[in-house]
Amino acid sequence: MTLVNFVFAVRVPRLLERFGRPRVLAAGVVLTTVGMAWLSRLDLHTPYLTEVALPMVIIGAGQGLALAPMTSSGIDGVAPEEAGAGSGLVNTVHQIGSALALSILTAVAATVSTGHTAADIAARSRTALTGSAVLLALAVAAVLTLIVPARAIRK
Repeated sequence: MTLVNFVFAVRVPRLLERFGRPRVLAAGVVLTTVGMAWLSRLDLHTPYLTEVALPMVIIGAGQGLALAPMTSSGIDGVAPEEAGAGSGLVNTVHQIGSALALSILTAVAATVSTGHTAADIAARSRTALTGSAVLLALAVAAVLTLIVPARAIRK
């Protein structure tokens, strides 16, 4: 996943020139959502290659495509003299959002079962991954309603 993320992240500048920031960002968030939804089908008998490794490759590609455009979208329109503060705010919100999402997903997973068998752990993992896919679907909706139209209006 990390290697794929790196490969896609290195190609982002060329993709931005060709397709524009909104499309690259939307593609990245959609790919990440698809990979997470696929990974959320995890159970005790999930084959690694087709049901864990492949979704993680898709997640890595999506993250590689999304991170730079997401950050630059966050500071779009900020005055040059305030770019440092804007960037700091974007990174702070990113960290807070990650921590908040992790706490929500942990709480949701804890409601599934209180057992400690392999099946219980798999069920909690599946629930947390499904919740993550839902949060990513909300991110897709946010990108498509807030960022993509905003860029189209400014053109």
